Amino acid sequence: MNELTRRRAVRPRFLNLLRLRYPVGAVCSFAHRVSGVLLALFAPALVWLLRRSLEGPSGYEAVARVMHPFLAKAAALVFVWALAHHVLAGVRHLLKDIDRGSSLAVARRSAWTVNVLGVLILLLALGALA
Repeated sequence: MNELTRRRAVRPRFLNLLRLRYPVGAVCSFAHRVSGVLLALFAPALVWLLRRSLEGPSGYEAVARVMHPFLAKAAALVFVWALAHHVLAGVRHLLKDIDRGSSLAVARRSAWTVNVLGVLILLLALGALA
């Protein structure tokens, strides 16, 4: 058996990305990036809605018509999670930059803390909006 045939025999034939187990630090880092993108996308829309609603009664009514209650709550929840997670993960990264929490055990614990606190803040916001 030559080298190429041997490599083909041991390589995976089907890679299911949903079955891969990612380390908690990787999940936290990926969610940090996603939350940053969401915040960047939300910012212009929120500024426009605020500006439009402050133009007067007609602007406020126009914004109120656009903001369907379900969609507004869903968007608010996504924004709250993105903001909470991004701030918490940013603080975690800043602390790692100054060598606080750089060991593997502490880094895993801090990643779990960020992920759990982000979801808890989301659940608190869900309770407040209900």
